[in-house]
Amino acid sequence: MGDVFKALADPTRRAILDELTDRDGQTLFEICARLTNKHGLGSSRQAISQHLDVLAEAGLVETRREGRYKFHHLNTAPLEPIVERWLKKTGKD
Repeated sequence: MGDVFKALADPTRRAILDELTDRDGQTLFEICARLTNKHGLGSSRQAISQHLDVLAEAGLVETRREGRYKFHHLNTAPLEPIVERWLKKTGKD
């Protein structure tokens, strides 16, 4: 769970997840363009790639290669234990 919190701690990584939530299955180029246009982030492709690596290590992003392109997909499964821990029903409903 620590990797997930580390991945979510950075605002650029949260913006990447927002973009993948909005439109899943993007290439690095598409993610960079959307971050620049929608969020005003001027990070290099290398920097965004490194952020994607951190998100992948935490299991929040999965990558699929098609030819020479890599498509990045959101994986919300690592968030489920966090949600269950703090948002579980208390029986008072």
